[in-house]
Amino acid sequence: MDVLNLVTEQINAKDVLSKIGKSVGAKPSQVKKVTELGMPALVQALQRNVSTADGAAALNKALDQHKDDKVDDVAGFLNNIDVNDGAKILKHVFSGNDQKVQKNIAKQAGVKTDQVSGIMAQLAPLLLGALGTEKKQQNLGSSEISDLLDILSGNVSGGGLINIATSILDADGDGDIIDDVGGIFSRLFKTTATKVTKSKSAKSAKTSGTAKKTTKTKKITRTKKKKTN
Repeated sequence: MDVLNLVTEQINAKDVLSKIGKSVGAKPSQVKKVTELGMPALVQALQRNVSTADGAAALNKALDQHKDDKVDDVAGFLNNIDVNDGAKILKHVFSGNDQKVQKNIAKQAGVKTDQVSGIMAQLAPLLLGALGTEKKQQNLGSSEISDLLDILSGNVSGGGLINIATSILDADGDGDIIDDVGGIFSRLFKTTATKVTKSKSAKSAKTSGTAKKTTKTKKITRTKKKKTN
């Protein structure tokens, strides 16, 4: 089973939400909302980081360090998590703007900033562990990791998730995040493995010129439809 999907299912389990909640003095429903807002922000921030060669190399190295994390048992993983390490990960991922991002999430989720910090410090290592395991199992290279993050942030799969993450990351902006955010986290990781495989095939098609031909065919079809109307 896809590790990312497995982690997603477990982190939304009542016992896991309750466990995280007790560690920061928050209700399970509050933890769930912070997770639904915080995970997309983390994923998009990672995606931004890999847009540079140095950033991609740094993430590749970090994922190798987390490739053997036992994330298939989220509850067990949380028992042994190092929140101080998690805080360092957040600072690096958000380029030193972690406090601003956490304040924005706290505002949207209706919880205290220190509660968000505590939750995010557990989510960050969990996400890196899941990505590291995915990288190891699928033998992903740097460019394929970038493709994976594109998919997770919504760039490839479409939808409005990227707008939500952008709003969170834009801590100084005045845009409002939609109230109904249920299921954001689960949609982020839906059919990840399948889409990564398709992404690899698309790259191969572009090399042979097949992708370009396919694009042209689609354009011609659309044009005909317009003329018919």
